[in-house]
Amino acid sequence: MLPMASGDVDRTLRFARRAEELGFDGVFAFDHLFPPGGPPDRPALEAYAVLAAVAATTDRVRIGTLVSRASLRPAGMLAKQAATLDDVSGGRFVLGVGTGDALSRDEHRTFGLPYLDPDVRRDHLVETVRAVRSLFRGEPFPGGRHVPAIAGPLMPATVTPGGPPVWIGGRSEAAVRVAAREADGWNGWALDARTFAARAELLRTEAGDREVEATWAGALVVGRDGSEAAGLGQARRDRGIRGDAVADDPGSAARWLSDLAAAGATWAILLAAGPADRLELIGEDVLPLLASAG
Repeated sequence: MLPMASGDVDRTLRFARRAEELGFDGVFAFDHLFPPGGPPDRPALEAYAVLAAVAATTDRVRIGTLVSRASLRPAGMLAKQAATLDDVSGGRFVLGVGTGDALSRDEHRTFGLPYLDPDVRRDHLVETVRAVRSLFRGEPFPGGRHVPAIAGPLMPATVTPGGPPVWIGGRSEAAVRVAAREADGWNGWALDARTFAARAELLRTEAGDREVEATWAGALVVGRDGSEAAGLGQARRDRGIRGDAVADDPGSAARWLSDLAAAGATWAILLAAGPADRLELIGEDVLPLLASAG
């Protein structure tokens, strides 16, 4: 995860380039107008502008949103932005999209954006994904209850045939079922390995013959040893942060990531929590252990 809440463009671009040098497979941006759950006077960079800059200054890593709220942009604009990022990146873009939740309400109010009621958000997400994927394929979207008809076409067309992959984010079984029907992938944020495995199995069952990948994302605290890990974890709990995965040392982190892979994860997208050197620690000490294990 890129350090979007730093509000520092140069730092974020350096982070992306260093992640590529260290061998990470992708860098992802949250799509918030200020950090979720916080006051509006805290900084956050805008996802699509930052990812365009990242795409232009990297060569190999995937770039993606984790996740765009479907209600932040009209579906046609979302499709256009995604298609352009696919072009700028040479086909490296992943469009992660979700409904948002109650933590997002203040962002909408602060910036004068419509806020959808909970009973509307999932249907709106489904129609948004259908509209975006139709436009990616070069087809018009006929319209639905929440998303109007969109004639298109997207010009230029996406570099990736049929458009970049679309992942639907959400922790619930309902979100998994939507992803199985409508998307190329599902992302579960901060799920423990057992719950993730159950959701991944549900995804496979619901998808049937469709190939839909299961991906994990969340905060990971990696210590250089058990004492440091315990201290870092406690410091985050003292700040009211819950749901972190905590690994005592690089070996523990590698085993934890391997367990996620065994549970069905094709991606583990990490918010590297703790000191600023955790990107280096994971890249230099954890990734080689994963590579040697195959």
